[in-house]
Amino acid sequence: MQLTLRILRFTQGDAQPPHYQDFTLEMPPSATVLDCLEEIKGHQDGSLTFRRSCRSAICGSCAVRINGRSGLACKTQARDVMDSRGRLTLEPLRYQPVIKDLVVDQSPYWQRYHAIIPWVTPKADLPERENRISPHEVERMGTAETCINCGACLSSCPIVLTDPDYLGPSALAAAWRFCNDSRDTRRAERLKIVDSANGVWRCHTVFNCIEACPKGLNPTWAITQLRNLIMREKLFGGHS
Repeated sequence: MQLTLRILRFTQGDAQPPHYQDFTLEMPPSATVLDCLEEIKGHQDGSLTFRRSCRSAICGSCAVRINGRSGLACKTQARDVMDSRGRLTLEPLRYQPVIKDLVVDQSPYWQRYHAIIPWVTPKADLPERENRISPHEVERMGTAETCINCGACLSSCPIVLTDPDYLGPSALAAAWRFCNDSRDTRRAERLKIVDSANGVWRCHTVFNCIEACPKGLNPTWAITQLRNLIMREKLFGGHS
Protein backbone atom coordinates (compact mmCIF):
# COMPACT_ATOMS: atom_id res chain seq x y z
CA MET A 1 0.00 0.00 0.00
CA GLN A 2 1.11 3.57 -0.65
CA LEU A 3 0.81 6.14 2.09
CA THR A 4 2.11 9.56 3.09
CA LEU A 5 3.36 10.39 6.57
CA ARG A 6 3.21 14.05 7.54
CA ILE A 7 5.72 14.42 10.35
CA LEU A 8 6.32 17.45 12.55
CA ARG A 9 10.06 18.20 12.41
CA PHE A 10 11.98 20.26 14.94
CA THR A 11 15.44 20.31 16.51
CA GLN A 12 15.97 21.95 19.90
CA GLY A 13 18.27 24.93 19.57
CA ASP A 14 17.83 25.12 15.79
CA ALA A 15 16.81 28.45 14.26
CA GLN A 16 14.32 26.73 11.99
CA PRO A 17 10.82 26.71 13.55
CA PRO A 18 8.72 23.53 13.78
CA HIS A 19 7.47 22.46 10.36
CA TYR A 20 5.76 19.50 8.73
CA GLN A 21 7.51 17.28 6.20
CA ASP A 22 5.77 14.74 4.00
CA PHE A 23 7.21 11.31 3.23
CA THR A 24 5.58 9.02 0.67
CA LEU A 25 6.38 5.31 0.82
CA GLU A 26 5.23 1.84 -0.19
CA MET A 27 4.55 -0.54 2.67
CA PRO A 28 2.90 -3.96 3.12
CA PRO A 29 -0.70 -3.90 4.42
CA SER A 30 0.48 -5.24 7.80
CA ALA A 31 2.87 -2.32 8.42
CA THR A 32 2.67 -0.48 11.71
CA VAL A 33 3.36 3.22 12.11
CA LEU A 34 6.73 2.27 13.60
CA ASP A 35 7.51 0.18 10.51
CA CYS A 36 6.84 3.27 8.41
CA LEU A 37 9.15 5.38 10.54
CA GLU A 38 11.90 2.77 10.26
CA GLU A 39 11.46 2.72 6.48
CA ILE A 40 11.80 6.50 6.25
CA LYS A 41 14.86 6.60 8.50
CA GLY A 42 16.54 3.73 6.70
CA HIS A 43 15.84 4.73 3.10
CA GLN A 44 14.73 8.36 2.86
CA ASP A 45 16.00 10.54 5.71
CA GLY A 46 18.44 9.24 8.29
CA SER A 47 18.08 12.40 10.35
CA LEU A 48 14.49 11.57 11.32
CA THR A 49 14.50 10.97 15.07
CA PHE A 50 12.10 8.91 17.15
CA ARG A 51 12.20 6.50 20.09
CA ARG A 52 11.60 2.80 19.87
CA SER A 53 12.77 -0.28 21.69
CA CYS A 54 10.92 -3.56 22.11
CA ARG A 55 8.40 -3.35 19.21
CA SER A 56 6.03 -5.43 21.34
CA ALA A 57 3.83 -2.68 22.87
CA ILE A 58 5.19 -3.31 26.36
CA CYS A 59 7.97 -0.73 26.81
CA GLY A 60 6.17 2.50 25.92
CA SER A 61 9.19 4.01 24.17
CA CYS A 62 7.52 4.80 20.84
CA ALA A 63 4.55 6.81 22.14
CA VAL A 64 3.67 9.69 19.78
CA ARG A 65 0.58 11.54 18.62
CA ILE A 66 -0.99 9.89 15.60
CA ASN A 67 -3.57 12.08 13.89
CA GLY A 68 -3.84 14.10 17.11
CA ARG A 69 -4.29 11.09 19.41
CA SER A 70 -1.61 9.68 21.66
CA GLY A 71 -0.63 6.06 21.12
CA LEU A 72 2.16 3.59 20.49
CA ALA A 73 3.66 3.62 17.00
CA CYS A 74 4.55 -0.08 17.27
CA LYS A 75 0.98 -1.09 18.12
CA THR A 76 -0.87 1.08 15.59
CA GLN A 77 -1.51 -0.35 12.14
CA ALA A 78 -0.92 2.35 9.53
CA ARG A 79 -3.89 1.26 7.42
CA ASP A 80 -6.21 1.74 10.41
CA VAL A 81 -5.31 5.41 10.92
CA MET A 82 -4.60 6.78 7.43
CA ASP A 83 -7.37 8.72 5.70
CA SER A 84 -9.02 7.91 2.36
CA ARG A 85 -6.09 9.48 0.55
CA GLY A 86 -3.53 7.39 2.43
CA ARG A 87 -2.24 10.15 4.72
CA LEU A 88 -1.53 10.31 8.44
CA THR A 89 0.09 12.90 10.70
CA LEU A 90 2.68 12.25 13.40
CA GLU A 91 3.62 14.67 16.16
CA PRO A 92 5.51 14.40 19.47
CA LEU A 93 3.68 13.97 22.78
CA ARG A 94 2.33 17.16 24.31
CA TYR A 95 3.35 18.98 27.51
CA GLN A 96 6.98 17.85 27.32
CA PRO A 97 9.83 19.78 25.65
CA VAL A 98 10.71 18.48 22.20
CA ILE A 99 14.35 17.49 21.81
CA LYS A 100 14.20 16.50 18.16
CA ASP A 101 11.33 15.53 15.86
CA LEU A 102 9.25 12.91 17.73
CA VAL A 103 11.54 12.64 20.77
CA VAL A 104 10.54 14.58 23.88
CA ASP A 105 12.30 15.29 27.15
CA GLN A 106 10.41 13.03 29.57
CA SER A 107 11.59 14.85 32.69
CA PRO A 108 8.15 16.48 33.33
CA TYR A 109 6.51 13.06 33.22
CA TRP A 110 8.99 11.45 35.61
CA GLN A 111 8.94 14.41 37.99
CA ARG A 112 5.20 13.88 38.39
CA TYR A 113 5.63 10.15 38.78
CA HIS A 114 8.38 10.40 41.41
CA ALA A 115 6.37 12.98 43.36
CA ILE A 116 3.91 10.32 44.58
CA ILE A 117 6.68 8.13 46.10
CA PRO A 118 6.32 5.24 43.59
CA TRP A 119 8.05 2.56 45.61
CA VAL A 120 7.38 0.42 48.65
CA THR A 121 8.92 1.56 51.94
CA PRO A 122 8.67 -1.59 54.09
CA LYS A 123 8.46 -1.97 57.83
CA ALA A 124 11.65 -2.45 59.78
CA ASP A 125 10.77 -6.03 60.79
CA LEU A 126 10.89 -7.70 57.38
CA PRO A 127 9.96 -11.39 57.15
CA GLU A 128 12.76 -13.88 56.69
CA ARG A 129 11.45 -15.00 53.30
CA GLU A 130 8.90 -13.52 50.87
CA ASN A 131 7.18 -10.27 51.77
CA ARG A 132 3.83 -11.10 50.23
CA ILE A 133 0.53 -9.31 49.69
CA SER A 134 -2.85 -10.96 49.40
CA PRO A 135 -4.76 -11.62 46.16
CA HIS A 136 -7.42 -9.22 47.44
CA GLU A 137 -4.85 -6.42 47.64
CA VAL A 138 -3.67 -7.15 44.12
CA GLU A 139 -7.26 -7.05 42.91
CA ARG A 140 -7.85 -3.68 44.59
CA MET A 141 -4.93 -2.18 42.66
CA GLY A 142 -7.04 -2.50 39.53
CA THR A 143 -4.14 -3.48 37.21
CA ALA A 144 -2.43 -0.12 37.87
CA GLU A 145 0.85 -1.98 38.25
CA THR A 146 0.78 -2.91 34.54
CA CYS A 147 1.29 0.71 33.43
CA ILE A 148 4.22 0.94 30.98
CA ASN A 149 4.85 4.67 31.63
CA CYS A 150 4.58 5.63 27.98
CA GLY A 151 3.14 9.06 28.80
CA ALA A 152 0.24 8.78 26.34
CA CYS A 153 -2.33 9.55 29.04
CA LEU A 154 -0.49 12.67 30.21
CA SER A 155 -0.25 13.93 26.63
CA SER A 156 -4.01 13.42 26.22
CA CYS A 157 -5.05 15.12 29.48
CA PRO A 158 -6.60 18.59 28.94
CA ILE A 159 -6.07 19.56 32.59
CA VAL A 160 -2.28 19.69 32.11
CA LEU A 161 -2.82 22.43 29.53
CA THR A 162 -4.36 24.73 32.15
CA ASP A 163 -2.44 23.43 35.17
CA PRO A 164 1.16 22.42 34.34
CA ASP A 165 1.63 21.26 37.95
CA TYR A 166 -1.21 18.72 37.83
CA LEU A 167 0.18 15.32 38.80
CA GLY A 168 -1.57 13.62 35.90
CA PRO A 169 -3.28 10.26 35.30
CA SER A 170 -0.37 7.83 35.44
CA ALA A 171 1.17 9.28 38.60
CA LEU A 172 -2.17 9.25 40.39
CA ALA A 173 -2.92 5.71 39.24
CA ALA A 174 0.48 4.68 40.61
CA ALA A 175 -0.39 6.38 43.90
CA TRP A 176 -3.52 4.23 44.13
CA ARG A 177 -1.44 1.13 43.49
CA PHE A 178 1.03 1.89 46.32
CA CYS A 179 -1.68 3.04 48.72
CA ASN A 180 -3.11 -0.48 48.54
CA ASP A 181 0.14 -2.27 49.30
CA SER A 182 0.12 -3.46 52.93
CA ARG A 183 3.91 -3.77 52.85
CA ASP A 184 4.26 0.01 52.53
CA THR A 185 4.52 2.42 55.47
CA ARG A 186 4.06 5.77 53.69
CA ARG A 187 0.39 5.70 52.73
CA ALA A 188 -0.52 8.73 54.85
CA GLU A 189 2.30 10.75 53.31
CA ARG A 190 1.28 9.71 49.81
CA LEU A 191 -2.37 10.55 50.41
CA LYS A 192 -1.39 14.01 51.60
CA ILE A 193 0.48 14.55 48.32
CA VAL A 194 -2.42 13.52 46.09
CA ASP A 195 -4.89 15.46 48.26
CA SER A 196 -3.15 18.70 47.26
CA ALA A 197 -4.43 21.41 44.90
CA ASN A 198 -2.71 19.68 41.96
CA GLY A 199 -3.82 16.18 42.87
CA VAL A 200 -6.95 14.11 42.52
CA TRP A 201 -9.37 17.02 42.83
CA ARG A 202 -8.06 18.62 39.62
CA CYS A 203 -9.24 15.70 37.49
CA HIS A 204 -12.37 16.66 35.52
CA THR A 205 -13.14 13.05 34.49
CA VAL A 206 -12.87 13.79 30.78
CA PHE A 207 -11.77 10.15 30.22
CA ASN A 208 -9.13 11.03 27.58
CA CYS A 209 -6.58 9.03 29.57
CA ILE A 210 -8.66 5.87 29.22
CA GLU A 211 -8.94 6.28 25.47
CA ALA A 212 -5.21 6.98 25.10
CA CYS A 213 -3.88 4.12 27.25
CA PRO A 214 -2.41 1.40 24.99
CA LYS A 215 -2.75 -1.16 27.78
CA GLY A 216 -6.46 -0.55 28.35
CA LEU A 217 -6.00 0.79 31.88
CA ASN A 218 -8.43 3.13 33.63
CA PRO A 219 -6.61 5.95 35.45
CA THR A 220 -9.90 7.79 35.99
CA TRP A 221 -11.19 4.89 38.07
CA ALA A 222 -8.00 4.92 40.16
CA ILE A 223 -8.32 8.67 40.72
CA THR A 224 -11.93 8.22 41.84
CA GLN A 225 -10.86 5.46 44.24
CA LEU A 226 -8.18 7.74 45.68
CA ARG A 227 -10.79 10.44 46.28
CA ASN A 228 -12.98 7.93 48.11
CA LEU A 229 -10.03 6.72 50.17
CA ILE A 230 -9.10 10.28 51.15
CA MET A 231 -12.66 10.99 52.27
CA ARG A 232 -12.84 7.76 54.29
CA GLU A 233 -9.54 8.59 55.99
CA LYS A 234 -10.84 12.04 56.93
CA LEU A 235 -14.21 10.78 58.12
CA PHE A 236 -13.21 7.58 59.87
CA GLY A 237 -9.57 8.10 60.72
CA GLY A 238 -8.19 5.45 58.41
CA HIS A 239 -10.69 2.69 59.20
CA SER A 240 -11.91 1.77 55.70
